[in-house]
Amino acid sequence: MRRALLVHIIVASMAVLVLVASAAAQQPPPRRAGVRTVTIPISIFTKKELKENQTEEYVQADRLIVTEDKDEQEILSIRSVANSPLTIALLIQEDLTSTFNLQIPEIQQFIRELPRGTRVMIGYIRAGTVQIRQKFTQDLDKAASSLRIVAASSALAPRSPYDGVEEILSRFDAVPSGRRAILLFSDGLDTSSGTNPASVLKSFDMERAALKAQRRSIAVYSFYSPTVITDGSNSVLIGAAQGALQQLSDQTGGRAFYQGMIAPISYVPYFRDLNVSLNRQFALTYLSTHMNKGYHNVTVQSTNPEIKIEHPKGYYFR
Repeated sequence: MRRALLVHIIVASMAVLVLVASAAAQQPPPRRAGVRTVTIPISIFTKKELKENQTEEYVQADRLIVTEDKDEQEILSIRSVANSPLTIALLIQEDLTSTFNLQIPEIQQFIRELPRGTRVMIGYIRAGTVQIRQKFTQDLDKAASSLRIVAASSALAPRSPYDGVEEILSRFDAVPSGRRAILLFSDGLDTSSGTNPASVLKSFDMERAALKAQRRSIAVYSFYSPTVITDGSNSVLIGAAQGALQQLSDQTGGRAFYQGMIAPISYVPYFRDLNVSLNRQFALTYLSTHMNKGYHNVTVQSTNPEIKIEHPKGYYFR
């Protein structure tokens, strides 16, 4: 695992050299009066490695192009793993089934093997609140040791797991800006508007959490795991809840992980892919020429057609 992580770091270091050179070679559009800086997380892959699930040793990103509301913007910097340590919060839904507890050692191992300098927080989403087990710390062993078993009780089920995501987002304001992420272990079921699959899929709380995550440049990586409520529920409802998690991750530049409609047998394959994503993640800063308040659509593309870039679909400026 450590050897694989080292390879990923080397890959990311090579990739950032290409990216910085690409950014420097761009011909930026003329600056206009009234601009502001925007930082978003991006992850860069080849389409081949995403399809075949095999990491490429070298990624030729060529020139990157950032557009905001269809207008090309000027890239200021692209920071990698080495010069932009990761700040990461693990959020665990309290009413997950007890099978989740069997995976705690794997999660602890993942935390302990994160790159040095990573800040980690541990929180549990419960009815009405988030219990913080560990504030942001660079002591990875301390963070890993703060994990505990879930209660696996419907009495502690939150109204919506996305309330917990929204609550934890503000805690990132106290740490330096840079690469940020949330790992959400949840069934994705928001019951605030009932259990109609259509309302579950288009959760208002999820969309609000996504907008706030975009505003703070925080990528959300979601891991589907059933709760005592959704375990054995109808497939349509579970599919809608998974769809909501997928939307949250897609809109914030993260990724959704799930294995059908059952609890994962092991998180190790997920963490293997996640390590690649995190080590391929960069903090991209650009100049926005749009000063108007409201939602702004963002796209990031490479001139290399074989490159796939995961990034937030936009952000809300106020």
